[in-house]
Amino acid sequence: MRSKLNTFLLALLFMTGVFQLHSQNKTYRWSDEVTLLKRVDQLPRYRHNQLIEQESSYDRTGNNDDGFSGKYSYIRKEGDNLVLADFKGPGVVNRIWTPTPTNDTLLFYFDGEKDPRLKIRFMDLFSGDVYPFVKPVCGNEIGGYYSYIPIPFKESLKIVFQGEKIMFHQIQYRALSGMDVESWTGQFTPADRALLAEVSNLWGDISPTVNNYTSGLSGGLLTEEKTFTIEPDQEVLFFDKQSGGRIVGFEIDGGTAFEGLYKDLILSARWDNESVEAIYAPVADFFGYAYGKPAMRSILMGRYNTTNYAYLPMPFDHSARMKLVYRKRDGITQSPLPVSVKVYYNNNKRDVKEEGKLYTVWRREQPETASFYEFMKTRGKGHYVGTIHSAQGLRPGMTLFFEGDDSTYVDGKMRMHGTGSEDYYNGGWYALLDRWDRGISMPIHGSLDYSLPMNRTGAYRFFLSDKLSFEREIYHAMEHGPERNEFPVDYTSVAFYYGAQPLKERMEPTAALREVYLPEKHVYFPQLMEITLEKGVQVIFDRGLSISSFGQGAVRVMLTDVPEGRYRVLLNYHEGPKGADFQIWQRQYQLSDWHSTKAVADRYRENVHVGDIHLTPQTNSITVHVRDNGEANLFELTLITLERID
Repeated sequence: MRSKLNTFLLALLFMTGVFQLHSQNKTYRWSDEVTLLKRVDQLPRYRHNQLIEQESSYDRTGNNDDGFSGKYSYIRKEGDNLVLADFKGPGVVNRIWTPTPTNDTLLFYFDGEKDPRLKIRFMDLFSGDVYPFVKPVCGNEIGGYYSYIPIPFKESLKIVFQGEKIMFHQIQYRALSGMDVESWTGQFTPADRALLAEVSNLWGDISPTVNNYTSGLSGGLLTEEKTFTIEPDQEVLFFDKQSGGRIVGFEIDGGTAFEGLYKDLILSARWDNESVEAIYAPVADFFGYAYGKPAMRSILMGRYNTTNYAYLPMPFDHSARMKLVYRKRDGITQSPLPVSVKVYYNNNKRDVKEEGKLYTVWRREQPETASFYEFMKTRGKGHYVGTIHSAQGLRPGMTLFFEGDDSTYVDGKMRMHGTGSEDYYNGGWYALLDRWDRGISMPIHGSLDYSLPMNRTGAYRFFLSDKLSFEREIYHAMEHGPERNEFPVDYTSVAFYYGAQPLKERMEPTAALREVYLPEKHVYFPQLMEITLEKGVQVIFDRGLSISSFGQGAVRVMLTDVPEGRYRVLLNYHEGPKGADFQIWQRQYQLSDWHSTKAVADRYRENVHVGDIHLTPQTNSITVHVRDNGEANLFELTLITLERID
């Protein structure tokens, strides 16, 4: 009888997720790692001494040659080949990223073997053409190519590039110390294939629900719903549980009430009567809004239709209290906000030895000094699982601040150093057409926004199989600008992690920090201008927007993203022997007389004032009329700048 009871209890423990997905006596296989890409219920679990490290092409001198020349893109040469990584095991590669894949071959040598066990074109790690590197677990968007297909190894893994030059890359792996790991075999059972298909279906679900994440200790859901109207300077408690359990997810529907320039509604959560809130952040920032508009739609968090959702599990020991706080703002009329909330929870309290509690760190800074921006810095045990990040340049022009590298120190050692801010978010090549040029949501990463005229962007990334474990401490930060933290930037972030110890402090979201920053100057660059051509012109993108006229014609340029108001219009353009005449209109209103750009020698004109406009959603454009000047018929426009008048 005792033997049967023990067997039943052991099976129950495994079913509820109290035990790890593996034990020390079990061979750790490829499928065990693939499982982590869908078992969100396992996110709170510690990975004892399983530390993440990364090989990347970052410039070791601190400058910005993070792959351009290829100088730092390999660790050594072996004959004509380039060794990208040489990991000692046991371990697993969790993530490979590049914005510059080629058709050259990658060779993966396992456990000191002389022959590569995996041989694949670099591009086919991401193309979806070679199994098991399937979409959307692999793929490309927003300028970056990524793969989260695990590559386990028992003793060692050497990755070799067969080509003359490799540029940008990041290869992230996790130590599996003391475990019996089965190295990559390239052979996949029907169960393996079914498992990867489940992951692919989950990652491809653009309408996620909490039901996707009810495995293990996240099963047996109960639901608590509340609908209320919250007034300025009011707090509303919407969940209060005075016994152990876990929140599996929650949803908040406020229609469009959370949008706008003022982020005055705060989400607050406190576990086990801790002195500092585990979550304390503006609702808009927590759910990945970008500058007043909904932007994030990942499989874990974001907004779908008017529902803001979060499906990160939140275990607690004795109590959980969640509320909304509507902060009053002086001098502004604030409307009451109607809100509906659903909290999904159960009575499976935290396994104290094996699970951390969810904590978030909300921060906003407008640094003027040369220092890294800290997403999070803490001591103790835990693991980092997500970043939501908005970045607003404080001087007009190109978004050079997004050249800054991420840097991660864990337990006294730099474990990860990135190659650029958009690279950290699996993207690449900002300000280029169909690359990092707009907000795009992917399953666990994406761009929140991109606007050259507003000089801002934003992004998010969640860590599943690649969560960043730390035993004693972690420092996770982002550089300002391409080199030496020299670019002034307004950064806002929410960092997500599971920890063994409560937060000791938090940043107060003051009225100034809850307001979206609006610049006074806006610059439009030719590569992302929205244009419409009239008969009589031809346009190419060369050293600017090169407009050739055939007699006379016009090009309309949309002035998108910029707030309504009155602006001075300034142009940068080239003059030269082929220079045509140009004139500027705003629809049927003439702004300028004809200007000649014909000159004996090439000359560059900057900030030429061509008139003032009143910009509204109906009049957000200017039209450039171009006419021949003798045989000269070329107008080379390089920049349009708007300077706010009032």
